[in-house]
Amino acid sequence: MTIAAGNRHELRRLIEQRLKDSRPAMDASSAVPAGFSAEVDAAVRQYFPTAPAAAAVLVPIVDREDGLTVLLTQRATHLKNHAGQISFPGGRIENTDEGPLAAALRETEEEIGLSRQRVTFTGYLEPHLVLTGYWVTPVVGFVQPGFALQLDRSEVDSTFEVPLLHILDTANHQARERMLGTTKVRVYDIPYGEHHIWGATAGMLMSLYRLLSE
Repeated sequence: MTIAAGNRHELRRLIEQRLKDSRPAMDASSAVPAGFSAEVDAAVRQYFPTAPAAAAVLVPIVDREDGLTVLLTQRATHLKNHAGQISFPGGRIENTDEGPLAAALRETEEEIGLSRQRVTFTGYLEPHLVLTGYWVTPVVGFVQPGFALQLDRSEVDSTFEVPLLHILDTANHQARERMLGTTKVRVYDIPYGEHHIWGATAGMLMSLYRLLSE
């Protein structure tokens, strides 16, 4: 099943409507384990850090004439955490950041050179717990096309865009089971061409799918 949308304008309005009154969480208590189904939430929380650090990522939706796309990064292969994985631009919320939005925009500029002037803030998805020790607030923003990126090669190898309708189509949600300690959990992957979106990034995209499917 694909989320019905007559055109990109209608889909954008739906996203804006569903995120209109969203607010960032104040702490990690409401964060969900990223990438894991809701029914095993309580069982898997024991494997996450008890005091995760606050982080934020930008979910950049590019408003292209031929349809909305999601801009993703391929992380550098030498990184300690999530090396080579597909992710959103973002990182730890610093003391100098005013909140998740400021952190997500700053990190995006630093990692891929996307100017905040091209990003229209739209709202927040539910926060996610990540096994590497963070609770992450996904910040959704629409991006004006025509940008030129400048990648920080110490963090990002490359970027690519995925049609949002591909992400929202349940035919592209591949369920699989994995073990987390002694707990068997179901996770979802989203393949796209040569790319394989999984883990926390896929979990956040599934969060967006569920929000729009309500």
